[in-house]
Amino acid sequence: MSDDLAELEALMNRFLQAVSFRSGGQPRYHDLHALFVEDAKLIKTASTIPEISTVREFIKTRQDTVDSGALVWFQEVETANITEIFGNVAHRFSTYEKRGSMDGAAIDVRGAISTQFIRTADGWRMSSMAWDDERPGLVLPTRYDR
Repeated sequence: MSDDLAELEALMNRFLQAVSFRSGGQPRYHDLHALFVEDAKLIKTASTIPEISTVREFIKTRQDTVDSGALVWFQEVETANITEIFGNVAHRFSTYEKRGSMDGAAIDVRGAISTQFIRTADGWRMSSMAWDDERPGLVLPTRYDR
């Protein structure tokens, strides 16, 4: 595995670890700042109107959900990926599974994340992340199940 590929893998793993937490615990959302460039965007597209956030906005809305007791626990894992690197840009298309408990209801969803990276003086950083969840009529293609 190349050094670049290993660094991108580590960034994705750090993201997933920061947003995942057990019941009674707290997510490490504050760790996200070090993974992204300034002005990076996180885009949730699972509804008709995309939810577009800066890193700070993403952290605040999710932390508010945890603090209110609505989100009790959450785990997200990458199940497969296709990563491409060209010079100082990279793209990772990942499939994921996420589970948890929100407002007393179980979360059990699969989906896909498109993450863009750029090489900075401090190493690789995420510049944007957009994701969508499976739902009736939208199922992950089998080519992404590795």
